[in-house]
Amino acid sequence: MIRIENVTKTYSTDVTALRDASFEVNKAEFVFLVGPSGSGKSTLLRLMSRQERPEKGGVWVAGRNIVEMPNNKIPELRRKIGNIFQDYKLLLNKTVFENVAFALEVIGKPKQVIRQQVPQVLEIVGLEDKADRFPHQLSGGEQQRVSIARAFVNRPLILLADEPTGNLDPGTGEGIMRLLDRINTTGTTVVMATHDQRIVNQMRKRVIQLDRGVIVRDQHRGVYD
Repeated sequence: MIRIENVTKTYSTDVTALRDASFEVNKAEFVFLVGPSGSGKSTLLRLMSRQERPEKGGVWVAGRNIVEMPNNKIPELRRKIGNIFQDYKLLLNKTVFENVAFALEVIGKPKQVIRQQVPQVLEIVGLEDKADRFPHQLSGGEQQRVSIARAFVNRPLILLADEPTGNLDPGTGEGIMRLLDRINTTGTTVVMATHDQRIVNQMRKRVIQLDRGVIVRDQHRGVYD
């Protein structure tokens, strides 16, 4: 589903975010990217959605080298990818329903499809009774669930999550992880960047560890130590 091959990414002459990184992620796999701040986790996620391009190497998503992909094909690529962020990035003037619906509106889905799919995904994330609430009326955990619903409503092939539990207390974070695990079991590939050692060790999924842009460990059913 995702292949990173000999990727190097630099931001300046003295900052190398990734150095000769290579790995593959299979369909429906759940992978943690771990390492300290500045180790290259977020850069990898941005490369996977073509927000960044490497100086060297290839990035394949669903069989296509997206480094060489023309710009007019990028929107099509991003329909296959859902993004979840630490700070939720919700539209504050829109309700829960409208925030999730917006992800479908921007790709031109008809209103009938939106009316059908949004309640379905709100039920999956446990917010079917809060569709009319605004973000400021929700807890942090509920806001993150809206963010996940928005990322998943188009049933993407891949979910990229950048520190999705970073602003949440441990109990709420565990609930978010159960939700991501449930989504993963539907066949969606999940790649999650985190430095939450406790969550990684509880989940026992594959762990790719980075240190200053270098992959130092790739362990199936691994722990973060």
